[in-house]
Amino acid sequence: MLYAAYQAQSDLINPARMMAQAALTALGAKAMTGQPVDIRAAAAAYEMIARAGLTHERPPYEIDSVRTGNHDAAVTEEVVLSLPFGSLLRFRKDTNAVQAKVLVVAPMSGHFATLLRNTVATLLRDHDVYITDWHNARDVSLEAGAFGYDDYVDTLISFIEKLGPDTHVVAVCQPCVQVLTAAAVMAQAGSPVQPRSMTLMAGPVDTRINPTAVNKLANDKPIEWFRKNLIATVPSRYAGAGRKVYPGFIQLGAFLAMNMQRHVNAHIDLFTHLATGETESAATIKKFYDEYFAVLDLPAEFYLETVQWIFQEARLAAGTLTYRGEKVDCSAIRKTALLTVEGERDDICALGQTSAAHDLCSGLKPFRKRHHMQAGVGHYGVFSGRKWDGQIYPIVRNMILANS
Repeated sequence: MLYAAYQAQSDLINPARMMAQAALTALGAKAMTGQPVDIRAAAAAYEMIARAGLTHERPPYEIDSVRTGNHDAAVTEEVVLSLPFGSLLRFRKDTNAVQAKVLVVAPMSGHFATLLRNTVATLLRDHDVYITDWHNARDVSLEAGAFGYDDYVDTLISFIEKLGPDTHVVAVCQPCVQVLTAAAVMAQAGSPVQPRSMTLMAGPVDTRINPTAVNKLANDKPIEWFRKNLIATVPSRYAGAGRKVYPGFIQLGAFLAMNMQRHVNAHIDLFTHLATGETESAATIKKFYDEYFAVLDLPAEFYLETVQWIFQEARLAAGTLTYRGEKVDCSAIRKTALLTVEGERDDICALGQTSAAHDLCSGLKPFRKRHHMQAGVGHYGVFSGRKWDGQIYPIVRNMILANS
């Protein structure tokens, strides 16, 4: 009923959105600069109505070229390996330079991997970059089976094996735990393609340390509450009909609730910019929310296991995590160098939660470990924005270079 109710509401407002778009087109698609204020205000109102809704399709990465050396190299996207729940996507540069392979592991947490386009664009300057391009679970047929924590780890290992030796992994937020698990599993198996390095950025390795509001929310209810109240069934109109999912629109609602006034103010600003013809300011806000309102449904198994195993029980940090029935031992990691990055003002993954990986990786020599705490940034500033580009990225680049 949860998903059906959401879909019914979406279907109900779609005609209004279409009418508003038609009215906007009739008034003129431009910003109405020079028009009377009432016409500009009407155009702004129509655009706000036309934008009132979510999308469930992955936005484009919009990385067409990158500055490498002293010239701009064209960039094209190439699917290297496609699995039911995610693809290994390469950003192929038009260059003959041989550069280190970097796998960016994006979170599967309600948004598409395009949320990391700034992370990818920066890494592309000096590396051969790939990303875990997760698929929307509502579009994955039931024939593909379930997708839980172990399946996520399997996918990461498959991607790393596809890339072969000399691969470096950069994990952002939620998948830091799965990347650690994959590295440990590969080390325990003596895999010849263990990653050269892994960079863990703002991830919940040990959520018992400095619990945030997000951590406390996950622990306020038993796991059965999450199963009963937050899991929905994909409607019959989609390819994944019948699949149990944690809907992206619920996750987005939770994100919005954390900073509701900020989002309300942003939309007030958007209306003002549109009505006054401030097109550049309006475009910046629209670009952010085009991405933010593109949501991805998570497989129910993966969501519930993540809540219970990572946020409620901290199994990896507590030493109780198993993979396919075998205990995961991070001390087995001896060949994969470790860099952890945290943000001073991170209110999602607090200080200490990511750096806990160093204690777990007790088999690594000290020269293979490094930690960086970035002053003055919150969660997203760890992997996007000015300080990521100018202060954090050079450290990530040096870690990759030192272990290539």
